[in-house]
Amino acid sequence: MNAPLMRHPIPPLENGDHLTRAEFERRYQAMPDVKKAELIDGVVYMPSPVRVEQHGGPHFDLITWLGIYRGGTPGVRGADNSTIRLDLENEPQPDAALYLEPEHGGQVQIGPDGYIEGGPELVAEVSASTVSIDLHSKLRMYQRNGVREYVVWRVLDQTIDWFVLRQQQYVPLARAGSLYRSEVFPGLWLDPEALLQFDLLQLLQTVQAGCATPEHAAFVAAHPRRT
Repeated sequence: MNAPLMRHPIPPLENGDHLTRAEFERRYQAMPDVKKAELIDGVVYMPSPVRVEQHGGPHFDLITWLGIYRGGTPGVRGADNSTIRLDLENEPQPDAALYLEPEHGGQVQIGPDGYIEGGPELVAEVSASTVSIDLHSKLRMYQRNGVREYVVWRVLDQTIDWFVLRQQQYVPLARAGSLYRSEVFPGLWLDPEALLQFDLLQLLQTVQAGCATPEHAAFVAAHPRRT
């Protein structure tokens, strides 16, 4: 009698592995206990446990800000820590993303297995400082894959960076007075000082003011709610 065939176990993901996207997904799906892993330019990154002051708290406020805008803007969806298939060597899991629904002319698609495919209109990351991956490999990855706006909150540096894509290159978005105003999502206004100071009330008042503008009203009129 022939001996039964031995099944080789799926190897675990390890920080620094060089993998294809297909192999990265195979290993990631076999590790349900792992909550976050990313493939950036073919290299696996698995972040350390999250500290509340350096990441968890800022992440919460960032999501709240985007959520208020999304609530008043039909045709726009948001995502928190969702895997995004960008290309064959890149599958990030950004802290936050905002995108226009495909049926409203957005540039992403939702795959049959529920993953976002393509670059969202806006991605936001909570970072430590200028030396982090978010302002180097990830920036180049998002730029190359057509993410139109990229926001990075550098917590240790007490700085908000907002980049906009122009001729396939990121350039800093100029402030309107003390505020950042998205070029892609009319009415998405950010008071960076309020965000840095964890002043949630001021943060929300600012985005609500943006959503009360004629520009936002015109955007909403062009993307009516689905019935």
